[in-house]
Amino acid sequence: MTSTSVTLQLPEPVFSYLSQVAIATKRPLEQVVRQSVEGNLPPSVATAPAEMRDELLAMQAMSVEQLSRIAAQQIAPNDQARHLELLEKNSAGDLTPVEQEELEELRLAADRLMLRKAYAWSVLRWRGAATP
Repeated sequence: MTSTSVTLQLPEPVFSYLSQVAIATKRPLEQVVRQSVEGNLPPSVATAPAEMRDELLAMQAMSVEQLSRIAAQQIAPNDQARHLELLEKNSAGDLTPVEQEELEELRLAADRLMLRKAYAWSVLRWRGAATP
């Protein structure tokens, strides 16, 4: 992996803290700074489903209020109940082909919602907002 140098102006308290961590962990300051940057960025969207990448990247431009609304979203109670009903039928081996397709659609919708919520939380955390 290639690397590029960047010069940063850090507030003294931040620089001091990073220096203390470097000393305490016996690691180079540059490594501590790089780890801090890498560890706090929202996750890359490269591994997200292709159809969701633009939506996730667009969250970077959203307000804290918009991101908080996404993070608080829940599966509709009717969809959740239907999903559970279909899972039970699936366990019993009683699903019709149409119900199998419906179960897959509900699972995909739940997965997409969870991905949107997780990404919204990561952007909020990255911006310094309080997160649970």
